[in-house]
Amino acid sequence: MSFFYRHRVIFGFVSLALAVAVTFGICFFALARTASESLRLTVVIDAGHGGVDGGVAGTATGTKESDINLAVSRILTREFEDAGFLVVQTRPTEAGLYGLATKGYKRRDMEKRAEIIRGSAPSIVISVHQNFFSQPSRRGAQVFFREDVSASVMLARMIQTNLNRMPECVKKTEALAGDYFVLNCSEAPAVIVECGFLSNTEDEKLLLDDGYREKLAKTIVAASIEFLSTAS
Repeated sequence: MSFFYRHRVIFGFVSLALAVAVTFGICFFALARTASESLRLTVVIDAGHGGVDGGVAGTATGTKESDINLAVSRILTREFEDAGFLVVQTRPTEAGLYGLATKGYKRRDMEKRAEIIRGSAPSIVISVHQNFFSQPSRRGAQVFFREDVSASVMLARMIQTNLNRMPECVKKTEALAGDYFVLNCSEAPAVIVECGFLSNTEDEKLLLDDGYREKLAKTIVAASIEFLSTAS
């Protein structure tokens, strides 16, 4: 059974349960949710960096990438859960995943993320990051995918298309292939969403705005649901 067919069938069952729940009221909702619990799809949200590894920093405010990653990831978690998904966060707090900040902490951090992802049997993996470039004029969100997994390519392109439609998007970009550790942790479709450039003051201003982060997260979730409901 293909990835798309299997997930479309599961997604259809969950959607039907929710529709029946709406029709017959809150009491039936509990029954419908229980019946569909084993069918709920799992999404892994990976907030990049953390702890002593702050990632890049905003040029205007010095805000750490890790803090923005966590803020966006928490909104993504809430939105996916509200939509009926099971959500696993690799990094739910400001702390890193490496234990003690001793030599080799970065490797331990990444290995822990891989362990969480593999153990979650996810339908999709979304890793949240922020970009930085030597030319401050570069800006905008960009999605990276694992090239040899066709479902990852499709997921990335759907998210990128939706991000490009946002009014704040002043430059349309394409999703790109990337050989990154987190994309290779499982066979599930996985993407890295670089939400913007902290080297660009306009992007930095947007990424520090709660309203924009909400809009950004909802856009990513909407595209992900579109992907999960699409059959090949």
